[in-house]
Amino acid sequence: MSDASRSLLRHPNFVKLWSAQTISQFGTQVTLLALPIIAATTLNVTPFEFGLLGTIEFLPFILLSLPAGVWVDRLPRRPILIVGDLVRAAALISIPVAFALDALTIWQLYVVGFINGCATVFFDVAYQSYLPSLVDRDQIVDGNAKLQTSQSAAQISGPGVASVLIGTLAAPFAIALDALSFVASALFMFAIRRHETAPEPRLNERGERPSMRSEISEGLRYVGGNRLLRSIAATTGTSNFFGNIGQSILILYLVRQLSFTPELLGLAFSVGSVGFLVGAVVANRVATRFGIGPTILGSTFISGPSMLLIAIAPRDLAAPLVAASGVLGGLGVAIYNINQVSLRQAITPERMQGRMNATMRFIVWGTIPIGSILGGFLGGAIGLHETIWISAIGGLFVFLPILLSPVSALKRIPEPEPEDDEPGEVAAA
Repeated sequence: MSDASRSLLRHPNFVKLWSAQTISQFGTQVTLLALPIIAATTLNVTPFEFGLLGTIEFLPFILLSLPAGVWVDRLPRRPILIVGDLVRAAALISIPVAFALDALTIWQLYVVGFINGCATVFFDVAYQSYLPSLVDRDQIVDGNAKLQTSQSAAQISGPGVASVLIGTLAAPFAIALDALSFVASALFMFAIRRHETAPEPRLNERGERPSMRSEISEGLRYVGGNRLLRSIAATTGTSNFFGNIGQSILILYLVRQLSFTPELLGLAFSVGSVGFLVGAVVANRVATRFGIGPTILGSTFISGPSMLLIAIAPRDLAAPLVAASGVLGGLGVAIYNINQVSLRQAITPERMQGRMNATMRFIVWGTIPIGSILGGFLGGAIGLHETIWISAIGGLFVFLPILLSPVSALKRIPEPEPEDDEPGEVAAA
């Protein structure tokens, strides 16, 4: 079969999945800019309260990721995606309603952030587990690249459009557009026609389904016992930790100390997001040319130092250096994520996809709220600029786990592991 005939552009179910994600990604850009602006300006919160907003949003990745992986491996994945979209839409629409009634508080932003985080945990684990079952194995990298391209395009144009909408409608009302984008995403997911049944239950020697605890333990053992997955988790988790020390107070720093307006924020972030788009476009080609392992390692050298450009930025050059930081970081992160996620998906047996992705998310996203709350604390204790420096210095060393692992030597994606049963476990008849 020719490459043209196997193009994912001719794959109707993938196109629906891609369309759903594209719409919601563009809507999400509004909320990503609007929520911190509401906290920093409308509600005039302290640095600690500001950092706590990001912490609460990602707290569910610590609390729910591992149970979510078990449920994703037990249930059909498309309904989880649809419910996740609709829950997030309902939570977000409460913000403009409360603002119109003059009842909006930072506590409501915390609640909405937490609910959104819970829905996102289930959505993301199901989403990453769904793609390998929707497309052929040799199309996984291409599929992830196309999905990342949409995300990158949204990150480029989204902040600029979002800043205009926020300036025109006010930030709380602009968030209503993100709620509508999640509804549209759910409709596209609902239109996917690939038949999906619940995975066949795996029973223990007594003919019973293993407990939630034992299935979580199996996922932890699988990731912890795989040198490729273990090193990827260490690098990504370390990067997220140090990155979010700075990201948690970045907008506050830019607005309060460097006098950025919403329009300037949107412009700087939009220009900076060009790096994501370029990375998404070239990720597959770079991996083909240099090998997937060297590509994953090399991308950490690109993204790691990006926060230094913000740390050293003087006031009169802050906007172009923030944009340059975004280009450098986005380029490396896009190349890294497309290739490491594709590697994870391709080497993992189907029955372990949910728990593998959940365990990885638990590790690598679980460091985000820790970094965010530490960033908020440090921002109030030692200063916003000093906190940016801590984030920048820590980011220089995130490459070490990959460098010291077999990942760095991989030329191509290995074959998937066999679908062997765990000792004492049998498939249900």
